[in-house]
Amino acid sequence: MQIDVLGILDVRENGVSITPTAPKPRQVLALLALHADQVVPVYALTEELWAGQPPRSARTTLQTYVLQLRDLITVALEGEACAESESTPCRSAKDVLVTAPGGYMLVSGGGASDVRQFERLTATGCRAMDAGDFKEASRLLRDALDLWSGPAFADIQTGARLDMEAKRLEESRLCALDQRIEADLRLGRHRELLAELTVLTSRYHTHENLHAQFMLALHRSGRRGEALEVYHRLRGMLVRDLGLEPSARLRRLQQSILVAAPESSLSAEASLSTSAPLASARVGSARYA
Repeated sequence: MQIDVLGILDVRENGVSITPTAPKPRQVLALLALHADQVVPVYALTEELWAGQPPRSARTTLQTYVLQLRDLITVALEGEACAESESTPCRSAKDVLVTAPGGYMLVSGGGASDVRQFERLTATGCRAMDAGDFKEASRLLRDALDLWSGPAFADIQTGARLDMEAKRLEESRLCALDQRIEADLRLGRHRELLAELTVLTSRYHTHENLHAQFMLALHRSGRRGEALEVYHRLRGMLVRDLGLEPSARLRRLQQSILVAAPESSLSAEASLSTSAPLASARVGSARYA
């Protein structure tokens, strides 16, 4: 099974789409696909579909959506090579979308999931960062980010559960992006980053890490005045929108740029890692576009 949720929902069995067109069954499949090979409780599916106010027919209606998904799975399994033997038994739709005690489970059969691949690449990339292998970290984190084609569940009318999961995944994407840019800065790719950081700081108006990285990239490119303008623009938005001053580390970076030569690395002041509180506290609500 191939499961893609980092963008438009696309779930395929034997290369055949089992993604329904109706909104509610799509929600069910999206939640099952995100948690493939794990039991998703009925109450979680009910909350996703009806926001805590299920109709009396909720369980029956959910069973209908499951049957619709199984019909699609049945079609996808028709061309599967199997034999009526213990070694290669034929699978049925109920073997792929399993009814379990208290819920349902989508069995991936060891297939690919873009979320799991993203999480694996991100974790490996962050370990490379910790080890000081910035070239490998940049490559791995870039590969992880390339898995995204848009917001998670981009074409799904998300309920409470999927909305929460989408926000969690978006935060993970931002952390990976922050680390990849940090790796590229340490590799001296400051000029290559300018266009990307221009867009990112426009999208994430109060994200201090991205602004700090933009300031550093501009400074290292000999554009100290523009780096300081980025700081003042960010400070204005923080004060106006949130009633906050920039963090102490960002203020130190500004002071370092004021007194430093353009070729200075400023690495100590610019390293605002995603583990720091400011990285998540001031991200804002913008989504991937």
